[in-house]
Amino acid sequence: MSPTSPVIVTLPDGAERPFPGPVTGAEIALSISKSLAKEALAIRIDGQLRDLSFLVTTNAQVSLVTRSDEEALDLIRHDAAHVMAEAVQALYPGTQVTIGPAIANGFYYDFARPTPFTPDDMQKIEAKMREIVAANRPFTREEWPRAQAITYFQDKGEKYKAELITALPNDAAISIYRQGEWLDLCRGPHLPSTAKVGTAFKLMRLAGAYWRGDHRNEMLQRIYGTAWRDDKELKAHLTQLEEAERRDHRRLGKEMDLFHLQEEAVGSIFWHPKGWMLWRVLENYVRDRISAAGYVEVRTPQLIDRVLWEQSGHWEKFRAAMFTAIADEDKVLALKPMNCPGHVQIFRQGIKSYRDLPLRMAEFGACHRNEPSGALHGIMRVRAFTQDDAHIFCTEDQITSESVAFCRLLESVYRDFGFTDISVKFSDRPPVRAGSDAVWDRAESALRAAVEAARLPYTLNPGEGAFYGPKLEFVLRDAIGRDWQCGTLQVDFVLPERLDAEYVGEDGAKHRPVMLHRAILGSMERFIGVLIEHYAGRFPIWLAPLQVVVATITNDADGYGGEVAAALKKAGLRVALDTRNEKINLKVREHSLQKVPVLVVVGNREAENRAVALRRLGGKDQEIMALDEAVAKLREEARSPAGDRVPDSPF
Repeated sequence: MSPTSPVIVTLPDGAERPFPGPVTGAEIALSISKSLAKEALAIRIDGQLRDLSFLVTTNAQVSLVTRSDEEALDLIRHDAAHVMAEAVQALYPGTQVTIGPAIANGFYYDFARPTPFTPDDMQKIEAKMREIVAANRPFTREEWPRAQAITYFQDKGEKYKAELITALPNDAAISIYRQGEWLDLCRGPHLPSTAKVGTAFKLMRLAGAYWRGDHRNEMLQRIYGTAWRDDKELKAHLTQLEEAERRDHRRLGKEMDLFHLQEEAVGSIFWHPKGWMLWRVLENYVRDRISAAGYVEVRTPQLIDRVLWEQSGHWEKFRAAMFTAIADEDKVLALKPMNCPGHVQIFRQGIKSYRDLPLRMAEFGACHRNEPSGALHGIMRVRAFTQDDAHIFCTEDQITSESVAFCRLLESVYRDFGFTDISVKFSDRPPVRAGSDAVWDRAESALRAAVEAARLPYTLNPGEGAFYGPKLEFVLRDAIGRDWQCGTLQVDFVLPERLDAEYVGEDGAKHRPVMLHRAILGSMERFIGVLIEHYAGRFPIWLAPLQVVVATITNDADGYGGEVAAALKKAGLRVALDTRNEKINLKVREHSLQKVPVLVVVGNREAENRAVALRRLGGKDQEIMALDEAVAKLREEARSPAGDRVPDSPF
């Protein structure tokens, strides 16, 4: 019998630690310090996260994960889902457990049970979870033969677990994790014991969910929970949720009379005058910014023959989400789900030279996608939406300069809207994609060079690129700390090839252009929803759909109030006049609820002195000044960051 080979582990600081033979993560932690052994939750071995009990058998780079690490959150949430599943089965025997992952800010588990859960059940489950955590039961991993695992779960009446195992590849390890006597099918990794989950968790809500997300399958009951490293983090999250509810764009949209939705047009928005004014202000701002950046604006058809979508590859990829119509001679037309193939058709008209590149082609393109009804959410996720879309046709040598210019434009636009905390994700090739690996190598290399030239730090988002090219995803953080993915930049060598786009190069030969797909806001509808919630409806004056209300104290001042409103409108402000026979306090209260930034109050005294009293939204004091001075002041405050052009006010 040969002696055991020594193992050398390399720590994050480069220090090497030798062991006489195979060693577990827990033993490595203990060899460093007793305190680390107590704090360690998991180990990362050559980049792979593992249980502390995992045996390191060869030389490896290792790092230990403690509660202070960001990675700890996923472990805590994953284990909280297991603890919840055990609690449910202990309280409600016969309930089947299905799938229970960690998700952003928490976890869920789907259960099969004929009797619906109730809010009272949630309280009982949470109390039982705390008992399981307090019991400090170790998580232990076992590997079972496939047949044994299937038989075990079938005999227990757990048909969903048996189905999951059956669907696994034949060579997949069937790993089972125990926590005391209770066990579950799971790949892991897990914390050392249930006590490490801690008590900073809370069950949040109930929902329905189809097995495996397919509406043709059984409806299951989903319990959502949230879990954090400590009570301080939990409290901060719950406070954020309360604030998010107060800022909910659906509620504010109704209160501010911006839009509504109804069953006769599921996933489409009815914009009211003030909401549509907000849209126009936003659209005009973006139009002015991209025009100054050298973009030309186009418009492409809504209905396009399926043949073009087949050529582009979208028919195969997006067919289930495309709305179709049958035209004459049984032609199948599709409402466009995106604008890119239409822009290639415009590019292909006439002969293009290398001197014409880069060609920056923009469109506020109305698109339609048949999103599942359960996924729709106010104006944040709809079926009919408009993209601030553009495609830059360029040479391969121009990718970096065009990408850097776009990144600078995007950062500037976000700053104008009050977003300064922006992160970038680099999404590389997905499992299902168009184009060869060689083409993807070129595209990913070009995009990586571009983002590095722009000096933007980024994190890798593996496998999440578009089917035709890698992309950057720009994520902005709002006023209460939530992240929203809005802008994108994609490098595409595939679509120009599939749709036969070409230009004449300096050498006189024909070449394929590169397409840069880019958007700053993403969906106009969604971005407006983000803005509503970011500002809690209290828009900066340049962006507010209604900027000023002139309110009279008495009817004797109505004539002067009309003069004030006319002067403000002439200066380019969006103004309404309120001469109702109501007390001024009521008018102030109503317009404050409507989030009007400035209230201009006039009475007999103001009329005599050709003055006004300015009241700011949220302020208690008022500012008295001459009419001309007030008009000049408000005009300057309301100036758009993109320039002076303001849409005509209907108010």
